[in-house]
Amino acid sequence: MEVNLRNFPVIIFTSLFFLLASSSTEDNYQMGDKLGVIYDGRSLIINGKREILISGSIHYTRSHPHMWSEILQKARHGGLNVIQTYVFWNVHEPVQGQYNFEGQYDLVKFIKLIGEYGMYATLRVGPFIQAEWNHGGFPYWLREIRNITFRTDNPPFKYYMKRFVHMIIHKMREEKLFASQGGPIILSQVENEYNTVQPAFKESGIRYVEWAGNMAVGQKTGVPWIMCKQRDAPDPVINTCNGRNCGDTFIGPNRPNKPSLWTENWTAKYRVFGDPPSQRSAEDLAFSVARWFSKNGTLANYYMYHGGTNFGRSTSSFVTTRYYDEAPLDEYGLLREPKWGHLKDLHGALRLCKKALLWGNPSTKQLGDNLEARIYKKPGTELCAAFLTNNETRTPSVVKFRGKEYNLPARSISILPDCKTEVYNTKKVVSQHNVRSYVRSEVASNNLKWKMYKEVIPSQLKETSIDPYELYSLTKDRTDYGWYTTTIEINESDLPMRKDTRPVLQVASLGHAMLAFVNGEFVGAAHGSKIEKSFVLQKPVNLKPGSNTITLLGSLMGFPDSGAFMEHRYAGPRGVSILGLNTGTLDLTSNGWGHQVGLDGEKKKVYSEEGTKKVKWTKVEKGSGPALTWCKTYFDAPEGDDPVAVAMTGMGKGMIWINGNSIGRYWMSYLSPLGKPSQSTYHIPRAFLRSRNNLMVILEEENTNPEKIEILTVNRDTICSYISETYLASVKSWGRRNGKIIAIVDDLQPAAQITCPKYKKITSVEFASFGDSEGVCGEYLHGKCNAPNSKQVVEQHCLDKTSCRIPIDRQLFGNNQDDVCRESRQVLAVQVKCGED
Repeated sequence: MEVNLRNFPVIIFTSLFFLLASSSTEDNYQMGDKLGVIYDGRSLIINGKREILISGSIHYTRSHPHMWSEILQKARHGGLNVIQTYVFWNVHEPVQGQYNFEGQYDLVKFIKLIGEYGMYATLRVGPFIQAEWNHGGFPYWLREIRNITFRTDNPPFKYYMKRFVHMIIHKMREEKLFASQGGPIILSQVENEYNTVQPAFKESGIRYVEWAGNMAVGQKTGVPWIMCKQRDAPDPVINTCNGRNCGDTFIGPNRPNKPSLWTENWTAKYRVFGDPPSQRSAEDLAFSVARWFSKNGTLANYYMYHGGTNFGRSTSSFVTTRYYDEAPLDEYGLLREPKWGHLKDLHGALRLCKKALLWGNPSTKQLGDNLEARIYKKPGTELCAAFLTNNETRTPSVVKFRGKEYNLPARSISILPDCKTEVYNTKKVVSQHNVRSYVRSEVASNNLKWKMYKEVIPSQLKETSIDPYELYSLTKDRTDYGWYTTTIEINESDLPMRKDTRPVLQVASLGHAMLAFVNGEFVGAAHGSKIEKSFVLQKPVNLKPGSNTITLLGSLMGFPDSGAFMEHRYAGPRGVSILGLNTGTLDLTSNGWGHQVGLDGEKKKVYSEEGTKKVKWTKVEKGSGPALTWCKTYFDAPEGDDPVAVAMTGMGKGMIWINGNSIGRYWMSYLSPLGKPSQSTYHIPRAFLRSRNNLMVILEEENTNPEKIEILTVNRDTICSYISETYLASVKSWGRRNGKIIAIVDDLQPAAQITCPKYKKITSVEFASFGDSEGVCGEYLHGKCNAPNSKQVVEQHCLDKTSCRIPIDRQLFGNNQDDVCRESRQVLAVQVKCGED
């Protein structure tokens, strides 16, 4: 029975949710009227009830509020019952004492929505969060507090940290959002991966960890506190694991009375500009989670479950605008298959094991070299679950367990929720696959008329310092950009006499990127990288006898987000010289410098409708335009309701605004080792758009050519299935009745199951083969064996339907294959296209 309680108040919904969940005495523990969360060495106990907790990280700041509901629904439908989020100090208190909890920063609304969908929440308060987020979540003003040292036994830091934590906890308590009040929050986290920096602070670090734990527990929320990757987490704080394979790397809780919690299972890896794609297979993820629960784990969290977008200037150094796009829900909130579906099936299999996992006694039986069974059995009952594991990375095996044989592919785990019925294997993907497609919007992309405004290049700012200022402290996180100017006098005799020789401007910078101008003329750009932020700009320049101005534009790609002594990190020019003069090298580092924060266009807000009227726009120059130029155009909202993106083809580096909203930094000219930009398309939330005349403004730092920019719609309408005869039936084919695992469908043979998104219908079958085809979705190839009627069979089952099921049945596909093909393993590969009626 499906109960629609979406619009119920949080407290009412949560109480009813717990009531509906289970009334079995085996599932209950210390039942009573008191709400709250306690724990023991087996699991968390939430309002008197044990639960297998499947969690996913979804950050409210990395999507638009209009997207929250759909993203959370997809997470719940994917089998999650916990949502984890950080709390982002720098967006909530950008100015000391001034708080912002509006729009996409409405933390209370987000947590309430989690509760309305019947899920729990983990609140990672930090307030240091890392998260590839600007400054690790710390507001810039904290950096300027006198005598402060971050994340150690430092009185100023501890004062402001405690003040923020108290403010957040008070806000949550005021809205009755903790489980102890009937709300969804079951866990809170203080600090984040402190073990990585603790040695730098020695005894002061040990004292700080103790203080942080005691301070958090002192908030008296009625739910436990956790510290991730913190081996010495002070009691009663629970130490948790972060990593890709915590089932094998976690040394365990630091006390026997604490449960095993996994706060970050990385679904891929975030990317920085200059990186190639980052991937992690659905099979590898599933293995890691099954391994965790087979070894006494009780909560596993996917980081990230929704990829999200780093809007504006929110990223840490060099991190791309697209965040964790390889997550089960991609940047746009679309299902990434088979990752989403394969994990959903895993969660279903784990829930069939729930009672055995929570109430059974664990044991391990060796089945051979690198083969084992991990068993949970409750004495005196038939309650039993087993995880059969093949730890060999290359060799499949057939194992015998309790008198029955099981086929285990290499590095896989089979789940037997009654110790005999195999309902799931981590390597056998029976869920559908899909491909993400970008479609040029004719409505939005046709007749884009571009205009440009060239940024004002300062030539001689008032001298404010002998040496160039440090860039972080100059900009104070109000902008990415800081200007530096100096003037030099050159005699004609100083200049090279040969026509094929020119002086060279050399600037050594601590990061992150820089443009250089001499006498108002652009001479070149240079940048660092995530690994090596320092760089040297060296460009030939034209100097003239007399006065010459050197103008540098330092730019940042975010503040650091990790490591000890973050408050002492620096960026910007540290040495400036002119090489190749007849009189030798001229050191300009202490020549006297003028400074200016930000760009003229930023101050005038030319990215807004009102700001565009403050400057004079001209037609875009043909070919490559001048560096440091603002471009604008108008476009209508794309057709349909698919997500929207902009392809920045032809551009270099800069930022994008839509109707005054920054959708982040782009960087097309920084190529990965594959010779392509790390990110070419940038998400435009539909909520930023109106039906007509949407203003797009682009700041291009390098040479400008907006003519190739296109507005796109994004879909995952190419759906595939790749199922072998040796695969299992869907885990949905099984259920638990009267304590036993039984089939709840008549047909248990494997089948290709395809479902279109958004109630679209299957409009065409693009590929079908029952035989030995190979490849991946979007790139399948016929092998040597192929049933001639493959496409006809699939079309009969699927065309004009929103979903379909094609059994893997040799009779269905005919017996007219030769003997070699009949004796080989048969695979059904299908690719269809979904669309509107």
